[in-house]
Amino acid sequence: MIEKVLIADDEPLMRQLAEELLGRFQIESISVEDGREAISWIDKEPFDLIISDIKMPYRSGLDVLEHAKRIQPRSLVILATAFGSIESAVEAMKAGAFDYLVKPFSLESFEATLERAKQQIKLIKEHWFFQEKQAASLGVQLTTNNLQMKQLFQKLPTIARSQASVFITGESGTGKEVIAGALHQLSNRATAPFVKINCAAIPESLLESELFGHEKGAFTGAFQKKLGRFELADGGTCLLDEVTEIPLSLQPKLLRAIQEQEFERVGSTRAIKVHIRFIATSNRAMQEAMDVKAFREDLFYRLNVVPIHLPPLRERQEDILPLAYFFLRKFCLENHKSIKTISSQAQEKLLRYAWPGNVRELANILERSVVLSEELEISSEDLLLDLPHLSAIPPLSKADFLGRSLREVEKEVILETLKMHHDNRTKTATTLGISIRTLRNKLQEFHLSEE
Repeated sequence: MIEKVLIADDEPLMRQLAEELLGRFQIESISVEDGREAISWIDKEPFDLIISDIKMPYRSGLDVLEHAKRIQPRSLVILATAFGSIESAVEAMKAGAFDYLVKPFSLESFEATLERAKQQIKLIKEHWFFQEKQAASLGVQLTTNNLQMKQLFQKLPTIARSQASVFITGESGTGKEVIAGALHQLSNRATAPFVKINCAAIPESLLESELFGHEKGAFTGAFQKKLGRFELADGGTCLLDEVTEIPLSLQPKLLRAIQEQEFERVGSTRAIKVHIRFIATSNRAMQEAMDVKAFREDLFYRLNVVPIHLPPLRERQEDILPLAYFFLRKFCLENHKSIKTISSQAQEKLLRYAWPGNVRELANILERSVVLSEELEISSEDLLLDLPHLSAIPPLSKADFLGRSLREVEKEVILETLKMHHDNRTKTATTLGISIRTLRNKLQEFHLSEE
């Protein structure tokens, strides 16, 4: 998959060696003797791979790397350095180099590095990347080969430029917060605050104060005035993460704050005006939440002006390997390790897995593999997956629920799912598509909690 390579080195013997080695693989190459000439070629022709010495006349290999990242962002750059200057190569990798070679390099080390580059270039050519400049500005890689996600990524800039509220749904770990961050960064509020509120993590008794703030003496323990998250988000974007966990009693005040763009601190009657763009997320089925009166319809419709749904990773199998390689490179750089590759057996294992934790779980698995593996190739054994994985609640037949109340069926499903996961509440909540707090409340409601 490597068609053309640019070689930049002021040592004729090193240029000749690299040309000969590439020639063995029938790869076309152009060689130059300084950084200035390399930059000139980068301006003229596209290259799949650039192999550059770090120390060269006129312009250094770091200059070549910086220019290539700007002009040819899909090109991979491998920097060559003397044995005593490895630290500068590591710094270059942090700046975006794909890998480095220690001079004088052997045929084996060159072939191994070239093979890793081949696999990465193959993925770059086969898979579509969402607007690289925007992705770079976000500090994340929005990578997909899935049609539904491609269509979403294409619409993100248009959605971001609007002032409309956005409601993002999807299972835990699908990237709802990443999309929310992208919407903020692509909007005209990018330099203003982006305030995230995890509604499931804040105790109910403190949530009103966290959102709206309070005055000194408003309640026991209120020793001084506190600014709420909405006040801090004025002029920017507010992310209401897992918004369905907000108590029903607080939802009318939230609705008014969103609709009127004003609120009062706890213990005050003075209205505070704000200008906030709201983004909400949930991993619950919203229609069900409204049917059981856990979430107000008017609040949902106010937040759901622009709906976005993120499919689970198991429905985006074509994205598993590109994302895996993205995380692999990311964690190799963060842990100061040479860029690894993934064996064919490990790739097959990744594709067979159901990914109950979605993209977040994939990232965690790759990070763990990078940290623990000492080899240049991630093997199947390095991928510590939860196999076999049961990704659905125990099936119920019609006879199991006909003639019974919804409460009885719900209780049985929760009990069976807890049993399936050996009373692990985190896994049970993930399987049921609810938060830990909701599961805890349900257990208390059914008098099943030990707390």
